[in-house]
Amino acid sequence: MQLDVFTLIPHAFAWLTEQRPLAAVLGSELELRLINLRETTPLRAGQVDDEPYGGGAGMLMRVDVVAAALEAVYGGVPAHRVIALTPQGRQLDQALVEELVLERRVTLLSARFEGFDERILEHLASDAVSIGPYVLSGGELPAMVLLDALARRLPGALGHEESGVFESFSPALGGELEHPQYTRPAEFRGWRVPDVLLSGDHGRIDEWRREHRRSQAGR
Repeated sequence: MQLDVFTLIPHAFAWLTEQRPLAAVLGSELELRLINLRETTPLRAGQVDDEPYGGGAGMLMRVDVVAAALEAVYGGVPAHRVIALTPQGRQLDQALVEELVLERRVTLLSARFEGFDERILEHLASDAVSIGPYVLSGGELPAMVLLDALARRLPGALGHEESGVFESFSPALGGELEHPQYTRPAEFRGWRVPDVLLSGDHGRIDEWRREHRRSQAGR
């Protein structure tokens, strides 16, 4: 999978590339490219934003700046999926992750300031995606969230392949939350691990887990 991130601060992604799952798939299952929007801007002094028409606070990412970046890298608007990260977009969920991880190439557009000129969303992006109903200072954190969610679904990303199959929101669990989990010590400050998990009876354990997956949804 090739994933390109257009951003104003590519160095912000450095720590993520050094950690699993991303580090485990870089150069093999995943080719990650970080493109600095200032390097291809057609404007003077690295300008990428401007004031909104009609007035209002904040600055908007200019449509000509994003178009110039796409043309410099792809020769025009690419045919593959171009995702603008914006609060107005489709909310990210595991179903969307599973959909996107099947793509051979994906581009992420990350803005700062007040957001994108609407023409970017209408004419240059194929998708708009939000990571939640709140506002951040820029699109870098949403891009990292999506990048991590995609990377961990690639072969070799996790220590055990089953880790990515039987987890919260996965098809294997019917989209439910994962059951509660415990590890050693079996008792700490009087807080005990449920006896059924210590029983060795895998049939009872499976039933307990199914029951508690259903109860997790009601929390």
